[in-house]
Amino acid sequence: MERYSATVPIHFVHNLLQGVVLSDARRRRLLLQAGIPFFLLDAPGGRVTVEQFARLYRLLVNDCDDETPGFFSRPLRGGTLKFLCLGLLDAPNLQVALHRYCQFFRVLLDDLAYRLVVEEKHATLQLIEHRKPCGHRVLVHELMLKLVHGIASWLIAEKIPPQGISCAYEQPGHSSEYLYFYPGQVQFDQPFTALSFDRALLRKPIRQTRRELGSFLQRAPADWIYVSFGDRLVAHRVRDYLSDAEQVGASVAQVAEALHMSVRTLSRRLAAEGTRFQSVKDEVRRDLAVQQLTCSDLPLTRLAEQLGFEDLPSFSRAFRQWTGSTPGSYRRGLLYGRLD
Repeated sequence: MERYSATVPIHFVHNLLQGVVLSDARRRRLLLQAGIPFFLLDAPGGRVTVEQFARLYRLLVNDCDDETPGFFSRPLRGGTLKFLCLGLLDAPNLQVALHRYCQFFRVLLDDLAYRLVVEEKHATLQLIEHRKPCGHRVLVHELMLKLVHGIASWLIAEKIPPQGISCAYEQPGHSSEYLYFYPGQVQFDQPFTALSFDRALLRKPIRQTRRELGSFLQRAPADWIYVSFGDRLVAHRVRDYLSDAEQVGASVAQVAEALHMSVRTLSRRLAAEGTRFQSVKDEVRRDLAVQQLTCSDLPLTRLAEQLGFEDLPSFSRAFRQWTGSTPGSYRRGLLYGRLD
């Protein structure tokens, strides 16, 4: 199989498209270029890979000449993120870099600002927006928070573990996804959308140079939408293990042994994180299935076998339960788009 890609719900695509004005024909072409079957827009349980979502994001950026496509009252023209990062690379440490980051957006935007608050034990990055986020604005908050987290982690060349996440909106229907978006305690209906982390990280020196900037920008925003924290969360460790094509069909006993714990301990620790083994396994199999159905010509029977199903009907039933659609419809949807 190709490199594993997690998936996100189709409403992420809906919300991303909502901020820009596109004809139906142009919307269809952009989705096709991103490898997203057009029929998924009418499939409530549909999923797309993070790579497909990131590809659509980049296509919209180029189409609109706005690196935050339709998010704000004024566009951030192409090259904005590059100039931002160039201004951060010579900072002596992360705290100075984040101060510059906040100042950069204060100059550019009227709609939204960042604020860095440093306290005794932790630092907090807050998003300041004067209107309460709802609808597609929730995605704006999610992506802008992931943006600063991704850039900060890249600058010091290590993943920054969130100690807590605050969201200035009601708990959304997709909040279960936050186990993989934000591996920390999440609270909703808060005054600000914010991310807190260990204050000691602010002293970390900047370890990136201009040489690495190009590849970092080319991978955006895929690299910071989903980040594995297997060193902190057992669910991430299980997911990472099962994401290997050779291990995707492994049993709970096999995974527990591989992670050097008993089945009981594994189950207890997953429960403490709000999930269970079968749920994580199904999420991995669902994501791998969506990836293969939209990015390869692997026969369905062979895909069912790779994912650990006894036969194609068993796989089809499970996939319909996960997404509301059949495996064949995902593949045909993309094919029909190519034929139009």
